[in-house]
Amino acid sequence: MDTKIELSQEIKEMARITKAMGHPVRLYILQKLTQMNACCYSGDLVDELPIGRSTLSQHLKELKYAGLIKGEIEKPYIKYCLNHENWEKAKKLFNQLFNEEQEL
Repeated sequence: MDTKIELSQEIKEMARITKAMGHPVRLYILQKLTQMNACCYSGDLVDELPIGRSTLSQHLKELKYAGLIKGEIEKPYIKYCLNHENWEKAKKLFNQLFNEEQEL
């Protein structure tokens, strides 16, 4: 008899976050925004990273979809910042995951 489990909302949320964090460029962006404790413009990131604008745009889109960053239009630029509320939530989820005692 197969017993199927229901995946919790927390597990689904962690999966969405880890997928967004699953690329070195995205981790770099998150690290930069965290260290700066400020926002930056996509043009600044293009100057730092060895990727094109369209590729950077896709990475920013993934991070935004996961709720880890937010973007504000300041014509003619887009300013990106950490979504502090969701960033804290993500840290809490990961802390819970890594601090759980594992049964062997």
